[in-house]
Amino acid sequence: MLLVIDIGNTNIVFGVYDGDELTHYWRISSDTDRASDEYGLILIQLLNVNDLEYGDIDDVIIASVVPKLTHTIPTMCERYLNITPIIVGTGTKTGINIRYDNPKEVGADRIVNSVAGYEHYGGPLIIVDIGTAISFDVINEKGDYLGGAIAPGIGIASDALFMRTSKLPKVELTDPSRVIGRTTIQSMQSGIIFGYIGLIDGMIERILEEMGTTVENTKVLGTGGFSRLIIQQSKYINELDIMLTLKGLKLIYEKNRK
Repeated sequence: MLLVIDIGNTNIVFGVYDGDELTHYWRISSDTDRASDEYGLILIQLLNVNDLEYGDIDDVIIASVVPKLTHTIPTMCERYLNITPIIVGTGTKTGINIRYDNPKEVGADRIVNSVAGYEHYGGPLIIVDIGTAISFDVINEKGDYLGGAIAPGIGIASDALFMRTSKLPKVELTDPSRVIGRTTIQSMQSGIIFGYIGLIDGMIERILEEMGTTVENTKVLGTGGFSRLIIQQSKYINELDIMLTLKGLKLIYEKNRK
């Protein structure tokens, strides 16, 4: 069995592959103050609840965008699983040509998503990862990673609105029933959700124009924790794959396993 770990700014997602099948996955909050022992106990509990043991795990691969946890989680793997994990980064075989000015600047999550996206959906492809940040990643028909864009995420915008204003409350991020809100909460939900739909669709239009292609000839793929809020209203996102990063980790593992 292979344990894949996606370490994001808001959540850590653990997945277990039994052969080619993703049999289990769990999402916990990212906490840089937790020690490796705490994460080890959490992982053991998650495994045990699903009738698994740490001895069932044969190997581990990790993608991380949180530097502190890039040390903590591998230490946990070595201590509790007796496994030195593969960490996606410089020197990792990905099978994708990164046409960034400095390829080392590209986040591990963006590369992993691009590997999975091209493998499963082909190109040209635009991946919109709607998480703590919103990233747009562009892959051409040859499978080359061309680059993309990054914007503040929906959660960041919601928190900023609450923290930087005197009277506006913290609101739950749900799909608004109408654009014209009749309460302060409805108005904030409308502004945040529909505002970000406009941002995302506007960026996709500009990317398509710069690529010289159309949405009819391009797969536009949504992923990330907030993607379900957006995809139903977006004019251009035509596929949803919440497990994209875990799929990419499995593919990269196959290219790098000992």
